[in-house]
Amino acid sequence: MNQDNAQLRDQMGRLGFGGTGVGNLYRAISDEQAAGTVTAAWDAGVRYFDTAPHYGLGLSERRIGEALGSKPRAEFVLSTKVGRVLVPSPATKDTRDPEGFDVPAELRREWDPSEAGVRRSIEQSLERLGLDSIDIAYLHDPDVYSMEDAVKSALPALEKVRAEGLVRAIGVGTNTADAALQCVEAADLDLLMLAGRFTMLEQPGSDGRPGAGLLDRCRELGTGVVSVGVYNSGILAKPDLPADAHYNYSQASEEILDRARELARVCKEYDVDLPTAAIQFPFRHPAVVNVTVGASKPEQITGSAERMATKVPDELWQDLLERGLISV
Repeated sequence: MNQDNAQLRDQMGRLGFGGTGVGNLYRAISDEQAAGTVTAAWDAGVRYFDTAPHYGLGLSERRIGEALGSKPRAEFVLSTKVGRVLVPSPATKDTRDPEGFDVPAELRREWDPSEAGVRRSIEQSLERLGLDSIDIAYLHDPDVYSMEDAVKSALPALEKVRAEGLVRAIGVGTNTADAALQCVEAADLDLLMLAGRFTMLEQPGSDGRPGAGLLDRCRELGTGVVSVGVYNSGILAKPDLPADAHYNYSQASEEILDRARELARVCKEYDVDLPTAAIQFPFRHPAVVNVTVGASKPEQITGSAERMATKVPDELWQDLLERGLISV
């Protein structure tokens, strides 16, 4: 790892802010609420902010850029994503975005993994952000489109823009452990943003589960892992689980609910609530350098910062290991 990469990771800190919520994921929030949420993250000591063109068709980038515009640029790390470029869509301008963000569908997402597409995406993001630089560019969800395009075109393009100094670091953001492993092997990645695949409910292992060896391989290669989706769509986000809890964007099965309830019960024995354990769990593996969580209200990110700062006794992790509830 070069000195700049090590410095970048130090700047990121343990907790990052994810920009889906301020992009109106599932529900619209006001500009004032979005600004207040980003400011609350800053006030809580968060210095890593992640966004993407995908989040609200550029709304997240605009709001985060505005909120951070008055902050000293050298004091925060900013990441966005490439792979999807936004193009005008006059035919759908009177409808709402079909991909879960409560925004007008005046634009549409277009997969473009070419070098020209990567550069265009970064240029568009800088314009929306109103900033003069980004620190990290992730290839966003290549498994949703084409892994062949990712390996042959997008990843080499990212290596090139990094070599030119256009960005400080490059990586891949994905929900799929196998796709992540393929990208890690194919390119010299600084970071991997792994969503939902390393949580208290799901750990890649040597037993045939997807991505076996992924985190160990990242450690060997010096690729830092940014863990996101640590609450698995909400099932690990509350101390007491509701019967309608969601896991991986769907209603949780009884088997998953029972396991999550057992995790919560054991955590309570050590005076630790389930969300606190969940947000700190990824650091059980040395490849993990940061946990990034989304928020759409100030109290959400403030609560996450408090949970990250709470002491979790080693005895809890050992107990969960012995009970077979976690594997690391």
